[in-house]
Amino acid sequence: MSRASRTAKIVCDGEGAGILEETDSGYTFTYDRDYLSQANAQSISLTMPLQEKSCHSTTFFPFFDGLIPEGWLLALTTKNWKLDARDRMGLLLVACRDCIGAVSVEALP
Repeated sequence: MSRASRTAKIVCDGEGAGILEETDSGYTFTYDRDYLSQANAQSISLTMPLQEKSCHSTTFFPFFDGLIPEGWLLALTTKNWKLDARDRMGLLLVACRDCIGAVSVEALP
């Protein structure tokens, strides 16, 4: 059964760094061209270097998975938002809007 794709804007130090998309075939992260052209652009992760080419994975990218809360905060998040702990993209979209550190996530329609 096919499910609708979900998309997130990835923000780094207040700048729109790129787009993360979940589809039936996996995940894609693409840096924003305007972000890449900035002199102070930084990669969001060592495993996702600055490049025009999209990064693809059939599994959730470990960097984004690392932003998701763990332990009691994960339990609280799944309970309050009625999410399955295995729904990593869903958790990223609701729990990582205001992360500690440079990277945050904004849900896109």
